[in-house]
Amino acid sequence: MTTLSVLTFFSAISFLFFGLGCFVAPQMKKEFERYGLAAFRRIVGVLQLAGALGLIFGYFYSPNLQFAAAVGLCLLMACGFVVRLKIRDTVLQAAPSLIYAVINAFIGVGLVDTL
Repeated sequence: MTTLSVLTFFSAISFLFFGLGCFVAPQMKKEFERYGLAAFRRIVGVLQLAGALGLIFGYFYSPNLQFAAAVGLCLLMACGFVVRLKIRDTVLQAAPSLIYAVINAFIGVGLVDTL
């Protein structure tokens, strides 16, 4: 299994849990209220689930879909990083969103040759 494959499944599994958490986890509701984005919690959850499924189905069936999912998740997490900094979280608190943005950017760049 290549590094790209491992990162794809790591990201997909992570975002399945993050996306579901947006719908069922009370802590996620509190976090989105803290961000000042409570109205966007479900939308973000749908985007995370769509990205996760896009990574998985794209891996098996369509590199274009996998690429689009990786780019979408990268952008979503880059926005998340900015939000965390705007509400004055520390860089350490904001780091997971940046790490996931970089992981998905790496996946996207790794797929460019397959498009």
